Amino acid sequence: MGKKQIQISKRVFLQFLLALSSLSIFPRAITAASLRSKVRSMRVSSGAGTTRIVLDLDGVTEHTLFTLQNPQRVVVDLTNATMPTPLVVPKLTGTLIENVRYAVRGINGLRMVFDLRADATPRSFFLTPNQNNPSFRLVVDLERKKNARQDTKPVKTEKIKKKRNIVVAIDAGHGGRDPGAVGKKGTREKDIVLSIARKLEAILKRQKGITPYLTRRSDIFLPLRERIRRARSHKADLFISIHADAARRRKAQGSSVYILSQRGASSEAARWLAKRENDADLVGGVNLDDKDDLLKSVLLDLSQSATIEASLSFAEVMLDSLKRVGKVHSKRVEQAGFVVLKSPDIPSILVETAFISNPREEKKLRSKAFQKKIAKAIHSGIIKYYKANPSSGVKLS
Repeated sequence: MGKKQIQISKRVFLQFLLALSSLSIFPRAITAASLRSKVRSMRVSSGAGTTRIVLDLDGVTEHTLFTLQNPQRVVVDLTNATMPTPLVVPKLTGTLIENVRYAVRGINGLRMVFDLRADATPRSFFLTPNQNNPSFRLVVDLERKKNARQDTKPVKTEKIKKKRNIVVAIDAGHGGRDPGAVGKKGTREKDIVLSIARKLEAILKRQKGITPYLTRRSDIFLPLRERIRRARSHKADLFISIHADAARRRKAQGSSVYILSQRGASSEAARWLAKRENDADLVGGVNLDDKDDLLKSVLLDLSQSATIEASLSFAEVMLDSLKRVGKVHSKRVEQAGFVVLKSPDIPSILVETAFISNPREEKKLRSKAFQKKIAKAIHSGIIKYYKANPSSGVKLS
């Protein structure tokens, strides 16, 4: 490409950016320099019907601010921004904020959602470093609307909250008329993974703070979406689908861990939006029946992005745990459009324990000792994940 062509390309790109900035498809778009920045901390203060949120960043970022109703919440989309470490949320007692959520949005974006106790009008502005404060700051002021009904009394809510057990859904792949992969000696995947699932259940039952749930307890056939439905009906916090891999190349060996791909997530969101009866289809506890398509899309995007991010964190810890008991087929977490991973609100992973098509690994899979090793490794991964990512409302001993 010649120098003239490069200059033309730059001009076209700048014109494209200017055209985008002139569009008003988002409410309240605030433009800043396009620099990738990190959210370092969050501060909250309140008084006289107003709550102020201050996000400390290490650079300038663009952001979009808008509100959603039923329930009331304020959404802040940050462009070219990251959250390098879990955000420490300050005490929200006495403020208009009931809860704070955040998730990766797109390739470089970050979405923060502030659930409100009462309807409020948001305003935002950006501050650059000065002599008194060396940080870049995004400030969001929430002013309570007159005669707005307050949904929750913060002090009472905090007193009522009790710690609960983590619910882990264990899904033994295949079953019934679906044997799964079959090894050279006739070993059936459906039998091996059910045995591992039962051993994992037994280990988790002895773990304080965890309640295991098996999607199937016997040799029965379950449609893939029925497995998701069962996990969600038991309010699962995590979903683990257990399988045994197979390949044409007999020497293929080792464990693998999968999460849902972005393409799989997009197709699932489209399927949900196309449905007209969503009695059981909840996203983070919100029924989609009475929502228009735009709001449904926003809710699904937010929920699925957060779920995939949590699934990736969980999968990385699980892969590291499996490395300690044997070889791994892939040194990184894989992504695919597996249907059983498509729950929009439960972090979900699929564990390929070993290759049943490899005669040596088939022999290992038939061994009760190896099955127990795998179950212990999965248990270890669950514990490490929750210790690194503690959830509010759940307690793990």
